[in-house]
Amino acid sequence: MQAIRFEHQGPPEVLHLCELPDPVPGPGQVLLEVHAASVNHLDIWVRRELPGVQLPRIPGADAAGMVCAVGEGVSSPGPGTRVLLNPGYGCGSCARCDEGETSLCRRYHILGESGDGTYCSKLVVAAEQCLPVPQDWSFEEAAAFPLVAITSWRMCVTRGALRAGEKVLILGASGGVGAMCVQLARHRGCQVIATASTEEKLALCRRLGAEYTVNYSDSDWPRRVRELAGRGGVDVTIDCVGKATWQQSLRLTRAGGRILTCGATTGHDPVEDLRHIFFRQLSVIGSTMGSRQDLEAALAVAAQGEISPVIHRVLPLSQAARAHQLIEDRAVLGKIVLVPDPLLEA
Repeated sequence: MQAIRFEHQGPPEVLHLCELPDPVPGPGQVLLEVHAASVNHLDIWVRRELPGVQLPRIPGADAAGMVCAVGEGVSSPGPGTRVLLNPGYGCGSCARCDEGETSLCRRYHILGESGDGTYCSKLVVAAEQCLPVPQDWSFEEAAAFPLVAITSWRMCVTRGALRAGEKVLILGASGGVGAMCVQLARHRGCQVIATASTEEKLALCRRLGAEYTVNYSDSDWPRRVRELAGRGGVDVTIDCVGKATWQQSLRLTRAGGRILTCGATTGHDPVEDLRHIFFRQLSVIGSTMGSRQDLEAALAVAAQGEISPVIHRVLPLSQAARAHQLIEDRAVLGKIVLVPDPLLEA
């Protein structure tokens, strides 16, 4: 099989294409012929600096493809089924897993982070991680959906409880998670103020349903947000940017409002004035990935045409390093999807 692997952490150039033996499914597992795998910021952190990564490593958390073989005890999905993957899984035996809250399991894992991932042409996963691909979706669309959808649904709906009529500020709204949050906030009946760094990215946010857009390359962008928010600030701020925007997130959220976060692409250690939180009674709500129920709920809304994956570009698997560089250069709107190199498979 084809696989993208790295032997040591570093810049995108450490990613290289190699040929490996095809894996064999064990009990409870399926063998997936991968037709598409999408790139996430998680893949970049794993490749670049995440501590404790066992090497060599195949990165990647998202994939969609066709089941081509099953292990002992698997009755569904059967061979020939088109599936996408739930990228996260728990230990299966703790109280949190029994409750269906796998992302709260102390031994929670994500494909590509705790073990080898999806940048390959064949992949063995647990059968329970497989969900059917919506009938009218391509494999590329299916691969671009799971991680951003499960993350955004849990943050916006399960944890954040967005309500109709609320004004929601979404920072960095043109990325994978940000673009999905714009759509979910609109689905929940919210007014969206979206920020991004270029007019092209802002135009995407407007197409996805944002009523207002603000270019945060302008040093005076917080004033513009305040003008649009009115009433003392926005009801909800979604900040996955982290260090670069955290102080502004605290100031732009109204008293009694909520700040939702699932990541920190610019750093995890911002300077924070706690007085903004306790004096103004802000709720800071953290969220990581989600449950199978979160992903199923997002898929049900997607089936109604309310939300959809945003794909910037499809590249061959052999150009994974280029895909990583484009994301690090902030030159991507939505997701990049990788597909196996057909000539190398022949």
